[in-house]
Amino acid sequence: MLSGDEQPQHNKWMDGKMFKYLKDEIDGMMQRDPAARSRLEVVLCYPGFHAIVFHRIAHPLWIRGWRVLARWISQVARFLTGIEIHPGARIGRSFFVDHGMGVVVGETSVIGNNVTLYHGVTLGGVSPSVDSDSQRDQKRHPTLGDNVIVGSGAQILGPITVGHGAHVGANAVVTKDVECCVTVVGIPAKQVSKVEAEEKFEPYGTPIGDVPDPDAQLIDGLRRQIGELRGQIGEVARLQARIDELERELAEVEQRIGPVAVREAAKAVATADRKN
Repeated sequence: MLSGDEQPQHNKWMDGKMFKYLKDEIDGMMQRDPAARSRLEVVLCYPGFHAIVFHRIAHPLWIRGWRVLARWISQVARFLTGIEIHPGARIGRSFFVDHGMGVVVGETSVIGNNVTLYHGVTLGGVSPSVDSDSQRDQKRHPTLGDNVIVGSGAQILGPITVGHGAHVGANAVVTKDVECCVTVVGIPAKQVSKVEAEEKFEPYGTPIGDVPDPDAQLIDGLRRQIGELRGQIGEVARLQARIDELERELAEVEQRIGPVAVREAAKAVATADRKN
């Protein structure tokens, strides 16, 4: 999800371009939050900004092998902001955690550019803990493409991919890959609509207005099928009633003309059919 030119940014963050990267982070937050009225306000009051600054420091240390120090810095950030980002996670530019409390980003997560997470989001792993040694340094957490929006309380679990421009609605649980430029909601998450443009911003990743419920659509479809089957059952019942009526008429005819005459008539019909 991150291009080769953008990934090394984590190692360069503390070089001479540090302030440019900081400005990009702040500007990205102001573009997506109308409550942010100045850069100073973002720097002083936004825990999402504080968390990403700590991560930009901790991640290069993690890469260079200073693992305990990197983890300690991430825990300080967690204590101060309520946002837990593992120093091993790879995060692109203009990353915004809005409100932020309760956000968890796992070690092998990969996050593209211009990604927005809301409070309570988890980018977690689903690997069992019974054999942790075999899972170290393995991909266990999600990959998010550019311009992804994840609504509050959403859980994205496992080494899956959420495509560029996808929107994950609030409280959704995602355990399978998500295509580019679609909106998914529910438990488990299901696609409900297409995103008009990859860069389109939808607060909390949820479209406003008449959003189709995939479960309700499924139920409506089943109801329609049941109605059609009931109509077919009614037709079968009418045919059965007609058969019963014909059988009664046949019985009455047999009683009037007698069984022998019926057999003779049947033989005559059979003979005529053979001649034809």
